[in-house]
Amino acid sequence: MQFTSETSSNGVVERSFTLDEITGVLWSPTSGTVGAPLLLSGHSGGMHKKAPGLVAGALHSVTTDGYTVAAIDAPGHGDRPRNLQDQQWVEAIRQARTAGEPIAPIVVDYSRSVAVRAVPEWRATLDALQALPEIGVDAPVGYGGVSLGVVTGLMLAAVEPRIAAVSFGGVFVDDALIEAAGRLTVPVEYRIPWDDEEYDRASGIALFSAFGSKEKSLHAYSGRHYPVPEYERDSSARFFTRHLGRAAVDSD
Repeated sequence: MQFTSETSSNGVVERSFTLDEITGVLWSPTSGTVGAPLLLSGHSGGMHKKAPGLVAGALHSVTTDGYTVAAIDAPGHGDRPRNLQDQQWVEAIRQARTAGEPIAPIVVDYSRSVAVRAVPEWRATLDALQALPEIGVDAPVGYGGVSLGVVTGLMLAAVEPRIAAVSFGGVFVDDALIEAAGRLTVPVEYRIPWDDEEYDRASGIALFSAFGSKEKSLHAYSGRHYPVPEYERDSSARFFTRHLGRAAVDSD
């Protein structure tokens, strides 16, 4: 892992990094992170590691709970070039939107392809993060994501025992995702954007029902999947605090 830049503002240190072909960013409190929980944040399709909503959530976790937060660009997103198949999917989505046709079938296939490639990259990133002395192997690990980040997170949490809790937002649901949800055993919080015309409510409820976790909670909020309401961000923070703890706060 090579850090390529570092800035500090309002109690948060932001460091960009590369790991082979992976491009990512790490946010941490300026007061130090030893023993702090680590939160992995997956961006939605078509976005990147520094999407506005992702950054807002990361800063909230750092400044409120003292977490360290990491995000990486999914294959073909952000600072990473698309391959030919990715470009064809993106063009198909644009054409479907223009024609007023459903995009869900295309997005499902595209997201699954990206997630399959992203899972080993997240595991390699987690290895590298835990090798940093300020994080270490004992830091509790959580994962949060929306849309593409949900598909990646489901596949990742099913094979990665270091992830102790997950918080997910809206996603296009198919049979493969339902099957993957059944393999999830860690605590999960799932949110449905109730008024988003592109997301089917019944499918979202079916996905929640399929989660194999003993502890799971369903949140339905009015509005679309973006922006996520501040109160839902607060709820997610409380969820992670329950399951990952929080960093020690220095007292003056």
